[in-house]
Amino acid sequence: MVDYSVWDHIEVSDDEDDTHPNIDTPSLFRWRHQARVERMEEFQKEREEYEKGAGDCKRKLTECQRKLKELEVAVTDDAKCELQKLQAELKQLKAEEKSWEKKGEDLRQKEKKMPWNVDTLSKEGFSKSVFNVKAENKEEETEEQKEQKHKTFVEKYEKEIKHFGMLRRWDDSQKYLSDNPSLVCEETANYLVIWCIDLEVEEKHALMEQVAHQTIVMQFILELAKSLKVDPRACFRQFFTKIKTADQQYMEAFNDELEAFKERVKGRAQARIEKAIKEYEEEERKKRLGPGGLDPVEVYESLPSELQKCFDTKDIQMLQDTITKLEPVEAKYHMQRCIDSGLWVPNTKTAEEAEKGEDDGEPVYEEPKKEDPEKNKGEGKL
Repeated sequence: MVDYSVWDHIEVSDDEDDTHPNIDTPSLFRWRHQARVERMEEFQKEREEYEKGAGDCKRKLTECQRKLKELEVAVTDDAKCELQKLQAELKQLKAEEKSWEKKGEDLRQKEKKMPWNVDTLSKEGFSKSVFNVKAENKEEETEEQKEQKHKTFVEKYEKEIKHFGMLRRWDDSQKYLSDNPSLVCEETANYLVIWCIDLEVEEKHALMEQVAHQTIVMQFILELAKSLKVDPRACFRQFFTKIKTADQQYMEAFNDELEAFKERVKGRAQARIEKAIKEYEEEERKKRLGPGGLDPVEVYESLPSELQKCFDTKDIQMLQDTITKLEPVEAKYHMQRCIDSGLWVPNTKTAEEAEKGEDDGEPVYEEPKKEDPEKNKGEGKL
């Protein structure tokens, strides 16, 4: 048998009853509504206090029981004293738990007796729709295929991509994409990213920031398409509608991503510059390597200060005098490195005299070939 008693006390609306002609009906309805809302808020506050208090009591009770189990195995006097305190506390907490249970039962009875109204007759079951979408069986492209696809796309649409990158207004961007829907794709976003890095390397900072803005526009459109599982060309208008209606949260996310992207571009550009400088320095180093494969700059910096002074003043006699003052092993080591780096050229035409000179302890050297002073500036060559 169906119980219809729940329908005995219902406040369906605030304007269901006829009122006396002398009563201001709208004011009466507002007062009724306000009174009902206040009663509901008061009851909700009582329930929250009950849930918080009952939860705290239950947590303390569980902790007290855990401590009791740990102390039951102890035999010291301090442990026994602590055990008695915990037992007294446990008794008090159980009493509090019963009190909270009674209060909870009173609240449930009070809620049951409260008349239903337009706010409590029904509740929202769900607030979103879920569609079953068939997953696409799309084969992954290889890196070579992606690179070729990007190259072909850029060759065909480079002019249009650059035009889009220079736009500033939302309406202009939307109209241009409407006229050129083929640009709404991953390849456009990739090209704009690379262009931003190129502009930053060229120190065109203002232009880089403009193109970066359009890059994030394209990336947001692509992300929206992924979330909706549709073709990007079918949802770019939705992006512009959302961004132009000044959705605060969406706009903040857009600006945050834009700033983060510009920082990443600056980092990539700096890394590219450093790499280019390093490659240039390595190339220059290889160019100046001597016949023995040593760098004259590095060899010069490793020489004792006396020898460095000889190369600075380009005084051959001073060099020979300095060499004779060094230990034979040390002198031979330094001069061999100078020869291998091209910093010093021995007299190969008088090899026999050189050998004789070595026997006498006085090697014979020849002044190196004349080179461009600007080129060898700072390299210590004579």
